[in-house]
Amino acid sequence: MRCFHKLALSSLTSLGLLLTVATGSPAQMTHEPRSESNGGFRRIEQPLWAKALVTTGGLGLIGLELWWFVFSQPKLSQVKAQDGIQEITIEVDGGYEPNQIVVQAGLPVRLNFHRTDPSSCLEEVRLPDFRIAKALPVNQTTAIEFTPDEPGRYEFACGMNMFRGIVEVVDHSLKTNSTDLATVAES
Repeated sequence: MRCFHKLALSSLTSLGLLLTVATGSPAQMTHEPRSESNGGFRRIEQPLWAKALVTTGGLGLIGLELWWFVFSQPKLSQVKAQDGIQEITIEVDGGYEPNQIVVQAGLPVRLNFHRTDPSSCLEEVRLPDFRIAKALPVNQTTAIEFTPDEPGRYEFACGMNMFRGIVEVVDHSLKTNSTDLATVAES
């Protein structure tokens, strides 16, 4: 078998050498300088004002994105309990509004998501800490109910995790005064 490999390798080498000699070896070929083709890129000079306008526009868009995703303030809303259930409606239109909700621990919570945005990103909402994922049909209100037992910050997000909100759960022994709950949520 080993002899067969040697024979095959030497035959291929000989065939390659024979073809190279018959067609002209690369060392014997003459090289002509290539002419520049018209299909390549060429530099286009732009006036300074156009460069400044594009740069300013790009920096403005970067600033807008930073403000939108990092520096924008959440819309805070306190939930009031009625008939033993804390209930609030969240508008789903290009995000969640309000996107920060303050509730009391130990009481059932009902979040009514009213979706008007047809984008595919917002077709589902997830509350991973409560193991809840629910589809949100367009132009309908979908109720999600859970009871938070422990104080803390619990995130909810769209299916792609691009749009987010927070459910701030405070200790039920705190007063239900709206200024007290807002102060706790801001801290």
